[in-house]
Amino acid sequence: MKSEPDVYGWDDLLEEGEGTWDGVRNHLAAKNLRTMQVGDRAFFYHSNIGREVVGIVEISVAGITDPTDPENKWAAVKVKPVEKLPHPVSLKQIKATPELSDMELVRLSRLSVCAVKQDEWDRVIAMAQTDGA
Repeated sequence: MKSEPDVYGWDDLLEEGEGTWDGVRNHLAAKNLRTMQVGDRAFFYHSNIGREVVGIVEISVAGITDPTDPENKWAAVKVKPVEKLPHPVSLKQIKATPELSDMELVRLSRLSVCAVKQDEWDRVIAMAQTDGA
């Protein structure tokens, strides 16, 4: 889940305790939101500034209509912070990792809510355990 840190970053979510992931106006990203269930986990990715995975969030409320959508056709979810990664994993590191070359974050760079396969998740978590900068 991507957010510009100067608009809504990891620290903003920590301060709020729970945030609504809304404003998504891309059909594939909205589909990804609609498939999320309570308890699912997602990466919190700082886009534009930083371009790095910085934390893990958990879906606390799923299947809601985007409160910013006057037509009530777009999806949203609520998320809670789980943990900050020990070391952020940069987009540069992800792109340099052959096992992650098919990741939606790499292939569909403008997509704000990307699906992550289990092996991709495991690899990013492993990368976050070491300072690979």
